[in-house]
Amino acid sequence: MTRIYLHPLPIRIWHWVNALGFVILIVTGAQMRYPHYFQLMSFEWAVKIHSWLGFILLANYCIWLFYYLLTLKIKIYIPPLHHPVAFAKKALRQAKFYGFGIMVGDENPHHPMPDDKFNPMQQVSYLMIMAALIPVQIITGLFLWDPKLFGPAVNFIGGIQIADMIHVFLWIFF
Repeated sequence: MTRIYLHPLPIRIWHWVNALGFVILIVTGAQMRYPHYFQLMSFEWAVKIHSWLGFILLANYCIWLFYYLLTLKIKIYIPPLHHPVAFAKKALRQAKFYGFGIMVGDENPHHPMPDDKFNPMQQVSYLMIMAALIPVQIITGLFLWDPKLFGPAVNFIGGIQIADMIHVFLWIFF
């Protein structure tokens, strides 16, 4: 049996670096945010680890972005909106499968292949995450890391509390 990898090796490595990094960021972030509930390390160490790991994951994100841009594979994340009706029909068919069909044994309407690995719902979700939510998380993290350096931008969004609120909101909900 021939194994078909939907994601190339660099992306699989990127994914595992992210997974481990996110877990550690969650732990250190919770330690910083709720020091009375978590006593895993000092606040100072939590900040250091969180900051260093944030920069590692920023570099990791850049590697992901450059890989997909340079290989022209970024198109797998972009829904084919030049055919909006067909895309909407596929998305509804996929939603019906996830909402009901999967529970009664229906076949998944999307059959992943290396150049067409994401169903319409995944395309929209991953595009939002990778093109909007992760960059906002990175930007707010940079604002929190050095509010003086990014002072004008921090002030533009309403201050450090707003940056913190957005950063924590994205952590909790995404």
